[in-house]
Amino acid sequence: MKDIKLTSVKVLESLYKRFKIHTVNSNMTLQKITNRAINLYLNDNEFRDTLDNTDELFISGSNF
Repeated sequence: MKDIKLTSVKVLESLYKRFKIHTVNSNMTLQKITNRAINLYLNDNEFRDTLDNTDELFISGSNF
């Protein structure tokens, strides 16, 4: 378990609820999607650009 970093992140509740509904019958977990998204962000310029230009996730006073 040396290669694992325990972190704490805040996620938007509405997105998390939708994620749970979409993944209830699959083996996708928040940990898997997070690791995969980080890997794609670091290795796929198009994916990085898509994430960098997504600005639909605003909550007052936050940086989501």
